[in-house]
Amino acid sequence: MTTTAVTATAATTATSATTAATGRAPTPGPVPVLWLALLATPVAAAANAPVLILPDMAASLGVPTETAARLVAAFAWAMAVSVPLMAGLMRRRGLTPVLRLSGALLLGGTLLVAASPWLPAALLGRAAQATGGAGLVAAAMSLAGSARRMGVISAGFGMLGAAGPLLGAQLSHAVSWRLSLSVSLLSLLALPAVGRHAAVTAPPTAPRSRFDARGAALLTVLATALVLLPHAPAAALGSASAAVVAVAVAALAVVAVAVALLALHVRRRPDGFVPAALVRSPLFLGSSLLALALSTSYFTLLFAVPRLLADRAGWDVTAAGAGQLVALLTGSALSWLLAAASARLGRTAVRAVLVTLGALAALLAVFASWGPLLLVATLGGVFGATGANAVLSMQAASSVPAPQRPTAIGLFSLCYQLGGAFGPAIATALVLGGA
Repeated sequence: MTTTAVTATAATTATSATTAATGRAPTPGPVPVLWLALLATPVAAAANAPVLILPDMAASLGVPTETAARLVAAFAWAMAVSVPLMAGLMRRRGLTPVLRLSGALLLGGTLLVAASPWLPAALLGRAAQATGGAGLVAAAMSLAGSARRMGVISAGFGMLGAAGPLLGAQLSHAVSWRLSLSVSLLSLLALPAVGRHAAVTAPPTAPRSRFDARGAALLTVLATALVLLPHAPAAALGSASAAVVAVAVAALAVVAVAVALLALHVRRRPDGFVPAALVRSPLFLGSSLLALALSTSYFTLLFAVPRLLADRAGWDVTAAGAGQLVALLTGSALSWLLAAASARLGRTAVRAVLVTLGALAALLAVFASWGPLLLVATLGGVFGATGANAVLSMQAASSVPAPQRPTAIGLFSLCYQLGGAFGPAIATALVLGGA
């Protein structure tokens, strides 16, 4: 008998003994991280795919370009609101129902977008796509298990998000804009592999209790108001209209009331949809707020730097777009190095790196007039944001017991994605408003 055969026989015998002693098969290892990246990252390309093809979409649907832009807003809103909702479902029901529901929503929404000739139906389809994608993102982040593995997912987010506009334009010109909005279907290729691990690698679920519908509703209202809030003050600054100012005041009032009601609800039901342990955790709050700041800075730079390249350095649209794409891809890839080294560096050092790079990126954007330095600002911004998403999400999740970690990751992701609402509004107010 060969050495290989002896080894295989011994392994088989050990496996049988383990199964006989415990009454169950050995637990397999964690889900391979590349499957998790495939599960989560295509949604980033789908989110940004419409950027360069909005006129084509508008013409096909028979609406103005400004109206077609609602397809982008609907996706962003549904994504931001749905991540914590899907994470809450995972906490109560486990991973498998979330994977099934998310896959069905993603497929159904894509079919609706692909077939509908009317904007309202397309908006519904985009919202369903985003909700399904949010569930897959929440599942992948919950299964990552370490900052190193989370770094692969975050770097993939940044790279596919950066390539999304160009990919969307190429698919639109070659086939149809509807195909450009269907790239998130690639996530479905990972569902069988991830699903096979669901029963044994899913995070522990919370004890069964009555669903906290009021907490979920209050969080949804607050998230919706926060997503819409930046646009009302920006409009009010550029208009003396009493109606516009009233909209801004109303938006602020909704946020204030929602925060107050949610705070009271958390006190009454500390184990509800928003656990009191998270609200009271300095580690969770610090991680989430820092991620919000870095995400806001990144999205501000993403929209502002192309205009700054034109105004200060005289770059044309093609050169600015190509340069920014290279900077975004490079910064996203490099962020994985920070995630991989985070365990050795320690929490304080990692946060110092993130804060330093975020501040440097903002200073370069304010003062630099040389084109390459402005691209360095973009690189630093995306490095800080994607690095924060990888490392700080794991720190936020570690601040609570295992059954509440999906909720922690969901609420952390909500804070991160709010930067996508705040950043463009800041860029518009400071740089783009004078266009």
